[in-house]
Amino acid sequence: MTTLTLAPVAGRAWRTLRTSRTALIGLAIVTVHVLIALLAPVLTSYDPIANDSSEALLGPSWSHWAGTDQYGRDVLARVLYGGRYALGVSVAATLLTVALGMVVGCAAALRGGWFDDVLGRVLDAILSVPSILALLVIVTALGTGPSVIVLAIAVVYVPQVVRVVRGAALAVVPADYVTAARARGEGTWAILRREILPNITDVVCVEFAMRASWVVLLISSLSFLGFGADPPTPDWGLMVAENRTAITVVPMASLAPIIALATLVVGLNLAADGLSKAWGVDRIREGN
Repeated sequence: MTTLTLAPVAGRAWRTLRTSRTALIGLAIVTVHVLIALLAPVLTSYDPIANDSSEALLGPSWSHWAGTDQYGRDVLARVLYGGRYALGVSVAATLLTVALGMVVGCAAALRGGWFDDVLGRVLDAILSVPSILALLVIVTALGTGPSVIVLAIAVVYVPQVVRVVRGAALAVVPADYVTAARARGEGTWAILRREILPNITDVVCVEFAMRASWVVLLISSLSFLGFGADPPTPDWGLMVAENRTAITVVPMASLAPIIALATLVVGLNLAADGLSKAWGVDRIREGN
């Protein structure tokens, strides 16, 4: 039996980060975003949702470093606080998605047979629907709000995670320690928890980082289309939607949230790519 504990897994991840410059740079970028989101009240004295019509559509100045939007709200303050919404909803959605996909994917690999076949057909049916279309249908039916968005993203992305995790688990299921656990009469959940999950941690970590970058973009896209954050919530996608008509007057009102979103996605992608190369994880091969 090669059950791994949490400490060796964390140590391995840290050693990988130290030896992979790409992963380290990506993690540094993401860490900066997290710190900025947490320290937003300290970094700015402006209320991100307070309107002031007398200061609408102002360019960058010492008072407003990134200018103001059409409602007189400080752009920089909204960008700083917008990271809270983007990171909070994205982390919650990604955690739920990866957790469900991890359990279902491992169960499919371990059980096999008719369960795996039926599950595969159901996943194919869900994956045949474009992600953004499925999300729009769900939020239209259930309404907007962080909890609905988290649930909708889980429904859309769990099938993709299941495929990747299942592919990784299939390489572990034939191992001697899994066979020995079955011979001892251990249940499915015990085998998943003690034998399979700890041995595909590298795949799960890479999948989490990569999936998080897509979730961030998807949440911002929903807000841009009017199905995500409700005004006046400081959200990057919503900021672009609100200020795109005034981009020639106050370009920073649209460019600032775009830059923030782009740097966060780049950081997540760098972290995922660095970990993937360092651990030798081939997501395409695992998914097949």
